[in-house]
Amino acid sequence: MTEPGAEPAGQDSPMEAFADQMRLLRRECAWKREQTHTSLVPFVREEAEEVVEAIESGDPAALCDELGDLLLQVVIHAVIAEEAGHFTLDDVARGVIAKMERRNPHVFGDAVAVDAAEVLTLWNAAKAAEKAAEKAAKAAEAEKAAHAREPGEV
Repeated sequence: MTEPGAEPAGQDSPMEAFADQMRLLRRECAWKREQTHTSLVPFVREEAEEVVEAIESGDPAALCDELGDLLLQVVIHAVIAEEAGHFTLDDVARGVIAKMERRNPHVFGDAVAVDAAEVLTLWNAAKAAEKAAEKAAKAAEAEKAAHAREPGEV
């Protein structure tokens, strides 16, 4: 197994190289260029199911291979979003890092969890708080949009 950060100085990490490769494939391969988030849904499902099968088989090499295929799906979706100006692969990574920090306050904050059950309780509480905040933000945005309409508009 390769040591993290073992890439020679000045070279892209394997993830950066993979994202660059996918960008090239989107430019140079007609099939990949034509794909959309929607057209790729069956492939995401298939690859996720194959990861489960590899886990259940207990074969580490198969799991490594199938995780790579699932990662391909993550990267192509991020590149499609990047092309549309929506978000980047780095945005995805930053988002999941922030989520892990919020949902693991026993590691990244002052909360205490002495066993897995308490960790799950903290996780679920954080997730519920995120959902409530998201719902409140959407309601505030809808209210703001309603007030921004011209008088008499419906």
